[in-house]
Amino acid sequence: MARSRTVRAPTTASLPNSLRIPSTTPSLSKTLGKLSRPALLDLAISWLEDRNVESFPPYLQPSDTNNHDNEETLPYPAAETLAEVREAYIDLRDRKGGKQEIIERILEGDWRHGITLRQLAMADLRYMDDRPASLRWTAMELVRLNDDATSKSKSIRDAIAIASEDWSANIPRIQAASFVKSLHAEIAPLVKAHYHLSRSSTLPLTFLRIFIIDSPYQTPRHQPEIFTDATRIIYIAFPDSCPYFYTSSITTSNASDSNSRSGSLATDPRTLQRLVREAIPKALSRPHQRFTLKPTALAAKNLQTLLTLRGPGRSTSSNGAFSIFADAALEGSPLDPRPSNTVLAEEHMRGRESISSMHDDKENHTHDHDNASKSARPANKKRPSGSGTAAMPDGALSPDSKKRRLAVESRFGTVGCSVTPAPLDRLDIRLLDTPGAEEDANANTDRNAANLAPAVSLTFTGSDVIGGIRKLAELGVVDPERMPSWMTGEDAVSTAFVRGGTRLHVDRG
Repeated sequence: MARSRTVRAPTTASLPNSLRIPSTTPSLSKTLGKLSRPALLDLAISWLEDRNVESFPPYLQPSDTNNHDNEETLPYPAAETLAEVREAYIDLRDRKGGKQEIIERILEGDWRHGITLRQLAMADLRYMDDRPASLRWTAMELVRLNDDATSKSKSIRDAIAIASEDWSANIPRIQAASFVKSLHAEIAPLVKAHYHLSRSSTLPLTFLRIFIIDSPYQTPRHQPEIFTDATRIIYIAFPDSCPYFYTSSITTSNASDSNSRSGSLATDPRTLQRLVREAIPKALSRPHQRFTLKPTALAAKNLQTLLTLRGPGRSTSSNGAFSIFADAALEGSPLDPRPSNTVLAEEHMRGRESISSMHDDKENHTHDHDNASKSARPANKKRPSGSGTAAMPDGALSPDSKKRRLAVESRFGTVGCSVTPAPLDRLDIRLLDTPGAEEDANANTDRNAANLAPAVSLTFTGSDVIGGIRKLAELGVVDPERMPSWMTGEDAVSTAFVRGGTRLHVDRG
């Protein structure tokens, strides 16, 4: 009798959640090792919940007697019931210990038969919840396309009606399952992917994790390590009630560089990111409701920064000097029809000085002995100069310092203060002005600017770049009145192409 042969045919179906990665894969231990001990225990307990345990049940003790005897010699023998497995991880949570013990119990004991793709995705997203600054994110805007925008017969009344549409009308309605299905239809002919949706436990965001391997029309067999390759994973974060979304920036490793040179599409991280980005507006589009992408020139590690600067809050369009109104630091509005003297910067400064003096009085009350020793110094001893915030003998700011602080607050607003919720960790500036060269007539277009090599490139890095620039302005190192808007946080960008002192809106997508 002829022996039957298995025929493997290419398919565009997505990778199933139940696809198991062998527990002996070394990269699995590294992936789980990124989590803290409490996070590992919470993750294992969530795997054992009723809504998840049917998808990836733990390994239980078999009914065979011989296998039962072999289990007794293993470091982590299989439990007889699911309740015993849950009780084991609850006991681990109630006592102290190292996380390596938990990793070994997961991989060598309860899930020795393999970790599924869904379990791996849950581990990655749990790590992102614990470490919000583990990835660099880029903000993109979904812009609604008007099919009748090119029609010359459109009346003025229709144009006014479209211009006065409510902002929420430009937000696409997203149903998670339908969106993933539409996105899969867009990229399935090119790559094979696994999708996982999850709600953030700390931020008003919905995460979509996409893992992609080679085209389904290539060799289907892969090494187990490929399923833990970070360069093949892209994250998309959708804020609530907002026309923006955030995509993770992919870092290219040496291995992926060599693979991309060999001609594989999915192993090139830049191609992967562009492919998914271009598919998102198509997946969200509907008949008579089309969307396209618009770059925002904003990238940051802190998701809270993106939510503040490109999110549903008031500060999205109120940055820099206008942040005092969004943060309710001053009463009133820049659009207030009343006389402009209803809100004065001097009044705001007096309020800040009174609060500062109250704080100083409290400190002076607790340090009477130190103040007494300072007052006993010789009267002819001069105060050290050079500080930008030098005060007068009576404790008030000097005229120069007060003038400089007013200029700083008029340019920065509340951006860069210690209470700011949106610190930028990086600011890249590309100056396109060529010294001594005449500008081309078409050189000012955004498309040409993106392809030009910058004459000077400036990169500022730190925990809070705008806050550092503000501090320099307060110390008198830089002139706040001559600073451009992209250095005061008013433009709310992390990348700027500048020509003639003006920032160009460059499409780099």
